[in-house]
Amino acid sequence: MDVYEHMWPIAKTIYSSTTPNVGSNILYAVILLLTIIVFRLGFAKKLPLLKNIVIYACLALGCTILTFLGAFLPIAEGLAITAAILLIYKLRLHQTKKREA
Repeated sequence: MDVYEHMWPIAKTIYSSTTPNVGSNILYAVILLLTIIVFRLGFAKKLPLLKNIVIYACLALGCTILTFLGAFLPIAEGLAITAAILLIYKLRLHQTKKREA
């Protein structure tokens, strides 16, 4: 039984094109990048530098756990869809505010 058959598309693409160690590091980077994008688009507020450092350190730690789950669950796919929805929302909100002004 091939383990790649049970993976979701992003993880399957990453793991099948590299070694498992490099693949897990790339998947971690993808998940971290998508998590930061979702955080910035949906939840981020202006904070002091030290608080931002703490928040992004916690995000990086949480993404470690998500990477383990991301090999066989659609974590990266869900984050990509969430980022796309939030980006569309932000663009529409910006257009609406621009039209009102």
